[in-house]
Amino acid sequence: MIFLDLAKRNLRLHFIRSFLAILGIIIGVLAIASMGILGHSISLLVANLISDVGDTVIVTPHVAAGQGFIGDPRVSVMARIPESDVEAIKKVVGSGRVIPVLRSAEEMTYGDDSGYVTLLGLPAGEIPGLLTVEKGLYLKENAPGCLVGYYLAREFGISPGSRVGIGNQTQRVSGILKERGYAADINPDYAIVVTDQWFFETFGDEKEYDQVIVKASDISQIDTLKKEIDQRLNRRDKVVDIYDSRDLLRQYDQIYNQIMVFLLGIGAISLLVAAVSILNVMIISVTERIREVGILRSIGASRKDILMMFLYEAMMLGIIGSTIGGILSVVGGYFISKVAIGVMTAGTTFGESASVFGPGTFVFIAGGVLFGVIVSTLSGLYPAWQASRMTPIEALRHE
Repeated sequence: MIFLDLAKRNLRLHFIRSFLAILGIIIGVLAIASMGILGHSISLLVANLISDVGDTVIVTPHVAAGQGFIGDPRVSVMARIPESDVEAIKKVVGSGRVIPVLRSAEEMTYGDDSGYVTLLGLPAGEIPGLLTVEKGLYLKENAPGCLVGYYLAREFGISPGSRVGIGNQTQRVSGILKERGYAADINPDYAIVVTDQWFFETFGDEKEYDQVIVKASDISQIDTLKKEIDQRLNRRDKVVDIYDSRDLLRQYDQIYNQIMVFLLGIGAISLLVAAVSILNVMIISVTERIREVGILRSIGASRKDILMMFLYEAMMLGIIGSTIGGILSVVGGYFISKVAIGVMTAGTTFGESASVFGPGTFVFIAGGVLFGVIVSTLSGLYPAWQASRMTPIEALRHE
């Protein structure tokens, strides 16, 4: 192991140069592992925010090309689901639950404060199975009242028994909803929920709906239900879009993969810059030690011994830098992720219980360390090979 000792000696003799090379590796590994941790923590956050209800199918009006986009107020006027289609869906679903949803944007007033909010109209009997009341009571059929979303109530200081203005009407708050988070069906946290009966009486709309939520009695029948609803409603023209929460997660996975490629690319570029630095250090090291190579060759060292001596040097730079970078990435990735989660969930409590580390987190740390060692070793391969090709006479003659 004399050649390993010689490699260690050379790193100590050129401490500043070795330190700068190691620093480059630390930064590279820190960047690639931290970006991986950041991407993974965002994945965990979004997975927690999306209430993945496996038994839920969502039916929405189909928006043809050029008509706008889902959520555009103009689309809600142009595209609705008539009562006849809701009845057709009920026949397909059978023992499952079919919940038609009404939606509009209305001005809410509370005391001296006002603002536009989402107004959701739901059948009173279906609300307990869909939403949870944290304070107060559920709505009853043929009785006045409304439910206020968790964050809307917190922002305006609304409590059960308060009176809020909805458009030109006033309603007493029956209850405050529990925080639900983002979901594939409805997002009530910043909304007001009323009965569909009150919605129709107040706005005088025909019995047409903005969305239908289907709760299947058997999760294994989800795909069959989607197919049968499609065949029943989209026989001639496409009038509705049908999806479930799995479709939403598939779309998210595509976006997440693109984000991960971008973030890991940034880290990889940093590590490649460090690799160029190691290559430069090793070339200088070989140039300075040509006579030493000649002496070693003349006393019996083989080309393989010379090759391994310089490779040991590059490998040690990589191991030291990558290990330190991996350790620091745990701290760096944690703080970067906490800041990113804080920005993404500002004004909500979603980020309070968000997890930064998961089983996949340490894959990125280990991958960053391994990648750093491999890149460092490969960077020293050419200078080491160049040194091993020298003959003893050629090396000893070098000035």
